[in-house]
Amino acid sequence: MTDDPRTARPNPPGLGRVFNEIPELYDRVRPGYPDELFGDLAALTGIGAGSPVLEVGPGTGQATRSLAALGCTVTAVEPGADMAALARRRTAAFRDVGVETSTFEEWDDRGRRFDVLVAASSWHWVDPSIGWRRAHDVLRPGGWMALLGNVVVRRPGEPEVYAETADLHERFSPGNPGWGHPPLEDDVRATGGGWGLVEGPGGLFGPTTVRWYPAVQWFDAEGFTDLLRSTSLYRRLDREVRDPLLDAIAERIRTRMGDRVPRRYLSVLRAGARLG
Repeated sequence: MTDDPRTARPNPPGLGRVFNEIPELYDRVRPGYPDELFGDLAALTGIGAGSPVLEVGPGTGQATRSLAALGCTVTAVEPGADMAALARRRTAAFRDVGVETSTFEEWDDRGRRFDVLVAASSWHWVDPSIGWRRAHDVLRPGGWMALLGNVVVRRPGEPEVYAETADLHERFSPGNPGWGHPPLEDDVRATGGGWGLVEGPGGLFGPTTVRWYPAVQWFDAEGFTDLLRSTSLYRRLDREVRDPLLDAIAERIRTRMGDRVPRRYLSVLRAGARLG
């Protein structure tokens, strides 16, 4: 799941399961996370070969594979049955990865305890009144909570799809509160401390370490609209609105933007130690 500031607002229960409708598309187009981030996570938390790690909301296993490559023993909890099935296939080469199908709120931990809990662009789908306490309870003393995300950003003077398609968005879905330009990269770096846009944990976890990693994906018109089709903001739309809007966006990319556009991100690592 992508931590897009235009969609990181309170989400209706179960909306995260909309990704279960499109696991193959999601796996193909959504950005992963840089190796440098996982190196920093390992250095910060001390995880490595044999460390028990719990991943909440692995989706199709993008971050799971990187955690397994560190040598960690990963238990991944995914609510979408089709997403979980694809994650199992994508991680089949790793002996010490298990994918269980459940929401985190209802998951049976069977007394297992972990060194680190990782949620990669998924924690905003967890009920905060349950999730933070559960995270604290399933971590060992001295354990860590780590939230990973990808924030869509823009740079001054660089072509940006929403700037070229704002009129189309308003034509097909007028007044939608999700529409708006991505924030400037420097503004995100300056204001993105703490646990980000999710509700905080109170006194359950210590101060956060926050690190940023710039990344960019390049797409043609078809690829970019496939990316949009995989995000919650567009999946919220009725199909009779979404499909013609995306067709119009694709045509605009082909005719005005040379059929090649960037999607710029700041990948982010937020980590804090368990207290108490």
